[in-house]
Amino acid sequence: MIERSQIDEDRQKDIANPMPLEDSASQSVKTTPTSDLRKTGIHPDYWYPLARSRDLKKGKMLGVSFAGDPIVLVRTKSGGIYALEDRCAHRQIPLHCGVVNGEHLQCGYHSWTFDQTGRCVGIPYLEKNQPRPAGVRSYPCREAYGLVFVFPGEVSRLEEVEFPKVSLAGDSHYKTRYLDRQVSCHYSFMHENLMDMNHQFLHRRLMGGIRTVFLDLRERTHVVEVDYTFSRVKGTQPLGEKLIIGNAQQLADGPKHDLMTICTKYPYQTLKFWTAGNIEPALNLWNVYVPVDRAQRMNHTFGLMMVRKPSIPGLIHLLWPFIVWFTNGIFAEDRWIVEEEQKAFDCQGADWNQEVFPVIQSLRSLLGREGVAL
Repeated sequence: MIERSQIDEDRQKDIANPMPLEDSASQSVKTTPTSDLRKTGIHPDYWYPLARSRDLKKGKMLGVSFAGDPIVLVRTKSGGIYALEDRCAHRQIPLHCGVVNGEHLQCGYHSWTFDQTGRCVGIPYLEKNQPRPAGVRSYPCREAYGLVFVFPGEVSRLEEVEFPKVSLAGDSHYKTRYLDRQVSCHYSFMHENLMDMNHQFLHRRLMGGIRTVFLDLRERTHVVEVDYTFSRVKGTQPLGEKLIIGNAQQLADGPKHDLMTICTKYPYQTLKFWTAGNIEPALNLWNVYVPVDRAQRMNHTFGLMMVRKPSIPGLIHLLWPFIVWFTNGIFAEDRWIVEEEQKAFDCQGADWNQEVFPVIQSLRSLLGREGVAL
């Protein structure tokens, strides 16, 4: 069986310095904003990816959105990036309809010009000595892991907030697949879907007969983490799964077993899978679900899925199309079911869920405490 202290550096730190359990509201950083989780907004005081780096070309712009707030991402002619409110201070025209001129952004209507701080630095038909009107809001912006991140919250809190750490990103022993898709549901449905592995019946066509075995639940400040293993009750291990994680040893009662750890460290979520006896994970997934609209009924999922390469050089590239096909099938089923959950909520007008699984009860409590009222 895998020693818990050997799993990875983050887990070692957690075990060595455990945080207190959140047993009372007084230990929470924030109070519950609403009794209905689906009417709770994601907290803006974190770093959120809003685009793939490859999609923001040099000398170009992208219009994106965070929870209904329009944001324009700019890559200057020199390759630098910045983010501004996507509304010209003049006529409120989206700035992404304009052009990049060197390091500046020009509105496509009257050519009002803005710098990376959002300050209006040029109006062609004003004399140089005439005062310029107020500019537009700028957002802290960073590029990492092949993604463009923006901090949409209070800038005064910027130094307090840790930039997300994506373990194994860029590790040469892993091949990375980027997840980049919009899903028509509240972000909380996404957290619940990934964390509740009791939904394997949904994937019976691709996964066969799997029984989920709950092992452990851990709660810390801003964190809910769960361990699972699995046993096969019908059929054999599907090829797609074998290509991703290798030969699974789904023997919950034996001396060794596979281990899956899923963690919501608000607002991010990770999944790691170790085959029995291995210290390095076969699969490492990092996700964040970014609300698009103001009602937060749609999210843009950005993620990195890192699959450990086989020992044979180059083999992962031959297997990759099959891995993509298999995971696309799993993602499609998950997307369909969470969108059906959203439809049920919209029809009912409230959350009627009768949740009995302690892991999801803890997760829902975390998301409610950390979020903000819409």
